[in-house]
Amino acid sequence: MENNKAPLFTFSIIAIILGVALHKQFDYENFKFEKPALAIVYFIVFAASVFFIIKGSKATTNTGNND
Repeated sequence: MENNKAPLFTFSIIAIILGVALHKQFDYENFKFEKPALAIVYFIVFAASVFFIIKGSKATTNTGNND
C-alpha cells in the first residue's frame, strides 16, 4: 500500500511542472505556442503522467472493497 504513494506523488509533481510550462509557453494573443515541438513533447508527457495518476488512484480505491 505504501509503495503506491511514491509514484503517484512523482507523477503529480511532473504533471504540475509540465502544466505550468505549457501555460507559460502559450501566447494568448496569437493562440500559438512559442516552441511548438517542445510543447508537443511536454503535452505527451503531461498526458501520460495524468493517465498514470488516474490509473494509480483507481487501483488504490478498488483495493478497499470488501464485497
